[in-house]
This record gives sequence, structure tokens and C-alpha cells, in this order.
Amino acid sequence: MLDIKFIRENKDLITAGAKKKLIKFDVEELLAADTKRRELMQSMEAKKAEQNSYSEKITNAATPDDRAEMIAKMKGVKEEFQKQEESFKDVMKSWQSLMLQVPNVPDISVPDGESDADNREVKVWGTLPKFDFQPKDHVTLMQDLDMVDLERGVKVAGFRGYFLKNDGALLSYAIWNCAMEHFLKKGFSPMIVPSLVKRENFVGSGYLPQAEEDLYKTQDGDYLAGTAEVATMGYHADEIVEQSKLPIKFLSFSPCFRREAGSHGKDVKGLIRVHEFYKLEQVVLCEASHEESVKNHEALNRNTEEFIESLGIPYHTVANCGGDLGLGQVKKYDIELWVPLENKYREISSASYFHDFQTRRLNIRYRDADGKMKYAHSLNSTAIPTPRILVSLIENYQQADGSIKIPEVLQKYFGKDVIRKA
Repeated sequence: MLDIKFIRENKDLITAGAKKKLIKFDVEELLAADTKRRELMQSMEAKKAEQNSYSEKITNAATPDDRAEMIAKMKGVKEEFQKQEESFKDVMKSWQSLMLQVPNVPDISVPDGESDADNREVKVWGTLPKFDFQPKDHVTLMQDLDMVDLERGVKVAGFRGYFLKNDGALLSYAIWNCAMEHFLKKGFSPMIVPSLVKRENFVGSGYLPQAEEDLYKTQDGDYLAGTAEVATMGYHADEIVEQSKLPIKFLSFSPCFRREAGSHGKDVKGLIRVHEFYKLEQVVLCEASHEESVKNHEALNRNTEEFIESLGIPYHTVANCGGDLGLGQVKKYDIELWVPLENKYREISSASYFHDFQTRRLNIRYRDADGKMKYAHSLNSTAIPTPRILVSLIENYQQADGSIKIPEVLQKYFGKDVIRKA
């Protein structure tokens, strides 16, 4: 959510931002609703003042007739106020709905484009593997090594279900433990956060109302989150944090759930696109400064790049184009890992900053050195998701005999340097 004063003073900027993000939003409709809202507020305040004036006149009335006359007039004013109050409720409902639809303004460095196909490559790391044998995909490799059971996964959990087993499960544990050590050295506080989250946290973090179709919903009206960001951002909702504690840096872990609505035919085979997975997420609250947001954004993305580099998996980083940004994001990077059998890079991490878009919705503030109350800025970035990272790791590290080499950095957590048939 943006400041309405900012929107009124920068309507052309809002319109341009919506256009760049390919989001349909009529700023004039919001401004008309805002004008009506302010006019009603002023009129209601005037009616309140008039009621107070009549109350004083009734108290000081010289005769019973004068008092009766004042009471009748005050009753009329009160009835008019009540009518306006009802109108105000409807106007506010419309105004609030429109405010939740206002897209954040993307950074000037965000490239133009309509989809992820238009994202701009900003970095390439690693050497793509060259196999002197016929390589296999991750599903074949993992099934041959008894690391995954997709058939029983579908039997038990339905479409896109899976069981990780034996070295498949142990490799996931090793990645989590290795990632925890790597990211905690960066000054993060670890948290295990809820996946079952109240609706207001999704609205506050910007996932609702736009992305409702991609969320699992309970019979009680709560939701299952697709990222630990949602619960973590709700942690300080409606609080005033101490400026001296900024930046606040969380490394949050949770199961994650996504319906993948509209992608029924995409990436059906294997572990690329599943409904249930696990993720470590970096979440930061910092001072209300664009410079601080940019600095933290670059650092968060670099943290994940460093972890991928420690695993020795080739990747590239892209700056997301306007059409591939969400409602609240100012700028976003995606890190994509090389998947040999697809001959392409696949997204493994996204790093975004929002300025005060989320914190206004969630009412997260701090008092600056001058005593002025400000909304903090927020950022988040994937640390690492499983099981998706297994796809690139296993395909890149496969050997001619069907075994899988284990990156050196994982060996102390995994307990061996290669996975081969028992």
C-alpha cells in the first residue's frame, strides 16, 4: 500500500508504474473515491461541531421553548450525520479496496518487458558440464538410486505428490544444515514459522487479493503459505520496533504450499513444480531509506549466490522486467540454476525489495532519531528451496555409472562423498 498523499501528488508516476508492470489500475477512480472520502469526512466533522454547538445552546437556553427548538434542530443535524456516516462506510469500503490495488512504483533500473522471457541477464557463474556419456534426468537418476518415489507420491498426495527417501531425504537434510550454517554467519536470527496463516498477513504482505487462486484455503478461512515470508512479515505487525535494532534480519524455515493454479500441464515430471515443499527465506526490516533498501537487496541476493557457488552449481542471475514483478515489488532478482537435461536455467531464488509497501499494510513502524514515526522498509529473498535444488545438483553431479558426486561442502553433513546403488 502506498501513501494516499504520495498517490495524489504523483498520479502520473503511479500510472506509468502500473503500465510498466502490465497491471490494470485506474488512478483517477481512486482519486475520485478519495475526494468523496475527504469531502464526507469534512462534512461529518462540521456536523459534529454543529451538534456540539447545539448542545451548548440547549444548556444555556433562556426558556423551555428555546430549549425545545434547539433540541429539534440538533436532532435534525444528528439524522443528517447518521446518513452521511452510512454513506461514508460505503465510500471507505470502495476506497480501501482501490488502495489495495495500487501497484508499487518499480525502480528506474527495472527493464521493460512482458514476462520472464524478457528478464535481463546480469551475471553468469560457473562452467556448464560436458558429459562424455549419455546423461540422465534427475527423475531417472533418483529412481535408479531409490531416492524418490513419485508413483506412491501421487497415490498418497495426488497430482505432483512425491516421497523423498533414503539418500534423497538425507541429501535434503544436508542442504538445510549447510544452508543454516552459511546464512547464520550473515547475522540472521533463525525462526521456524507457521505455514497456516491468517488472511490479514497475506493482504499485508501483498499476496491478496491478487493471488488468491494460487493459495490453499482452510474451511476456517485461513490459508497455507507458499513462503515463510508471509508469517515472518506478520511477526512485527502493528508494532513499533526500535530503530537501534534495525536492520532486523530473519532466516525463516517452513513447509510451503502452492496450488500452481493455471500450470496443470507445466513441468509435470519430477521435482521442478510441486505443491508441497520446504524453504529457508531471508526477511529483512530496515530503515526507511532507498539507499538502505538497495544495499540490503544486493546483499540478500549475494548471500544466495554465494551458497550456490559453494555447491559448485552453474547459475545466472537476472533482473526481472516490469511485467514479471508483483504488485508490491520495487525491484527483483531471480537466480536460476543450470538444468543439463533441459538445457536451460531454472529459477531457484527470488530477491525483492518493497520500500514501505508491505509495512504500511502491516503497520510496522519505528521512531527515528528526531522522534518522527516512520514505516520500515521490507525485503525478502529465498535462501534455498527443497526439493527443487536437488534437480540441478543431481543432474550436474551425475557420473557415467549412474552415481552422484556430493559437493565437498555438503559431505560433512551428508556423511559420504558419493551416492551409488546399494
